[in-house]
Amino acid sequence: MASIARFPISGPWRAVSAALATIIIASTCHAGELVTFKATNPYLAKNVTLRADLFLPRGDGPFPAVVLMHGCGGWQPAVLDALNAHAMNFLDNGYAVLNLDSFGPRGKSGGVLCASDRQLQHALNYRLADAYDALRYLRTHRAIDPRNIYLLGQSNGGSVAIDAAKMLARAEDEPGFRAVAAYYPWCGSLGPASVKLNSPLIIFSGGRDNWTPAWQCRGRRSPDKALSFTEYPKATHSFDVRIEPQRYLGKLIGYDREATMDSRTRMLAFFERAKFVSKPVVAEPVVASRVVANPVVAMTGPELLRDN
Repeated sequence: MASIARFPISGPWRAVSAALATIIIASTCHAGELVTFKATNPYLAKNVTLRADLFLPRGDGPFPAVVLMHGCGGWQPAVLDALNAHAMNFLDNGYAVLNLDSFGPRGKSGGVLCASDRQLQHALNYRLADAYDALRYLRTHRAIDPRNIYLLGQSNGGSVAIDAAKMLARAEDEPGFRAVAAYYPWCGSLGPASVKLNSPLIIFSGGRDNWTPAWQCRGRRSPDKALSFTEYPKATHSFDVRIEPQRYLGKLIGYDREATMDSRTRMLAFFERAKFVSKPVVAEPVVASRVVANPVVAMTGPELLRDN
């Protein structure tokens, strides 16, 4: 396991650490490449070219794929390490990964947005467009199965993921993500207690998170698609990022290994149940399992797998 770092890391070490993280995953797992595509919502700039790291499993494909979206800090070293750890888990299970950088190309990386609720609210709009841009990019890639593209977002990226599961601001005839995972998001994005979803959604929150509190995610239901919520009572914000427990902008953040490992297992199973299949398969119900983190699990909505 990598050592746990203080947060955030600044100056020249940020670039060095980010480069090392990318090298590590590429050398120990599968080759990746830097890809670029135009942002359909450049926000305040005239034009923005988004960048992303694309990782493909070994083999010929076509592969299911997952888009990764960072939180308010952008591609900071510890966050990039956490996203790469998620990527390695997906790669080992046969998924391609597109790790998307929304803030770097717009000059907003390094945590400059984290203290501004107003700017983070604006980011939800242009980053939702970024998510669809990434989805369209993957759908045109010869190695990707266009029917099975998923989304994982952390924090602000998790709130974007919720909006994507609701399929806001998309073209009317454009299919969305096969399923979506949101890590410690702002659940105000869900709206009313009864949530209209167009993609199955799984949410993970920490019971000690005082930045995007878990209580805002409780008691939600969806009549349309599966909605699963898991709360880890001892975890804080950024529980999948390998950093020391600490306060950042007055908020509790820090790594929780049990919550990280359990959430990855649940997320992968959730994605697998949502995967496109040529014949309908009856999905086994999701039940709470007792692990070290003692998660509280709630799930609503119809069965995940359908012939569509």
